[in-house]
Amino acid sequence: MTQTSAGEPKLTPVQKFGEVIADFVERWMPNPFLFAIILTYVAAVTAWLSEGSSPAEIAFAWYDGFWVLLTFAMQMVIILVTGFVVAYHPVVKRGILWLVRLPRNGRQAVVLVGVGSMLTGWISWGLGLIFGAILAREMGKVAHRRSMAVHYPLLAVAGYMGMSLTWGWGMSSSAGLLQATDNNVFMQMGIVDRVIPASEWVFHPYPLLLTALALAYGCLMLYLLAPPDRNCRGIARYVPDAADAEDTRPPKPAIAKPSPADRINHSRILGGIIALTGVVMLVREFVTDPMGALDLNVFNFGFLMIGMLLFISPSKYQDEFTDAVKGSAGIILQFPFYAGIVGIMTGTGLVDTMTQSLLNISAANPDVFPVVTWITGGILNVFVPSAGSEWAIVGGPMMQAGAELGVPHGQTIAAYAVGDAHTNLFNPFWAIPLLAITGLRARDMFGYGITMMILLVPFIALALFFLPY
Repeated sequence: MTQTSAGEPKLTPVQKFGEVIADFVERWMPNPFLFAIILTYVAAVTAWLSEGSSPAEIAFAWYDGFWVLLTFAMQMVIILVTGFVVAYHPVVKRGILWLVRLPRNGRQAVVLVGVGSMLTGWISWGLGLIFGAILAREMGKVAHRRSMAVHYPLLAVAGYMGMSLTWGWGMSSSAGLLQATDNNVFMQMGIVDRVIPASEWVFHPYPLLLTALALAYGCLMLYLLAPPDRNCRGIARYVPDAADAEDTRPPKPAIAKPSPADRINHSRILGGIIALTGVVMLVREFVTDPMGALDLNVFNFGFLMIGMLLFISPSKYQDEFTDAVKGSAGIILQFPFYAGIVGIMTGTGLVDTMTQSLLNISAANPDVFPVVTWITGGILNVFVPSAGSEWAIVGGPMMQAGAELGVPHGQTIAAYAVGDAHTNLFNPFWAIPLLAITGLRARDMFGYGITMMILLVPFIALALFFLPY
């Protein structure tokens, strides 16, 4: 890397762009809860200007929408918490500690964290989010102990890549799981006349190829964004106490003389039987219908039982859940406010205006429909960072428009899903658990997050336009 006259390494254009945005975001980005409140005002003002809704109408719509996502919020918390529990199991932790010793420089470290996050995110967004966060934190600690230069905020962005790129094409896709559920809301409304199985939106060459290409392109961008060694800011700058700590979650002390109740609480027999029964029932579902069994409830049931099987002891499993739920506190707090934004957008007709405006663009050219779907999902995700909630709002019009244009349902789902994932790099809502684990503030990492979001635009646009289903 060439040097400037002052002795500082010269940044590449990509790195310089990342630093400019990072400095701006660090100065201006509020915390995630304030972000939700600000977006509520933005949605309200937009509805007032676009739809002519009165302040009273907007307030009533906001109030009516506040609790419409309780069931879905619980399902999302379970995905997050079960992923958290599995990611913190000692076997998984040992795997993480082995992985973080592999890189020999900062660029390799960032790419490895990105690959780990994107692959596990494809399996489960909750697992990918927590696994990526732990991987980023442990990589930062190992780099500090080795005196290896690595930029900790970029490590956090790498750990967020599963949530920001690949998860929507994977097994926990909210839109896909909803459409795979029999008698779902769109079947009840007559928009679709059948269940759309996993063979069309995850185990299909189209999303699988998109995932493979995204892995390659995402890793290349992470590599190019990594600043020179002298410009790297390690974990010690942001979390001084965590740099030398062995674990942020010390093991609980053993009970010196367990009582009969303690032995029952920790009974591996009681825990093992119910866990094995659950796993057997899960396997039965997939044996009976290999491509049609996967839906939201089956997915959550599977991760609940896998976690139980890993920990065996009911008491240990409960303790892990208790710790994991703390990481979802911000989501539990903010979900009603984002549901209120859903209420404003649906109650005032704003969502219809936004959706129709974007869908009209593709009416003359079906090839551009996936790109428009991606843009629609991305814009909505800024206001409503919940894939299932967004899909409940716009999924119907998208599926109808796609069917009229001859676009397969699986392609529509994939295009929408990457739009929802892509702008997670702008909205810090889903990064709350990652921020808690890494010890960073939103503004510490989202400068590089927004830079990555911009760098992904040409790849996603070209892939959705040219790649056939």
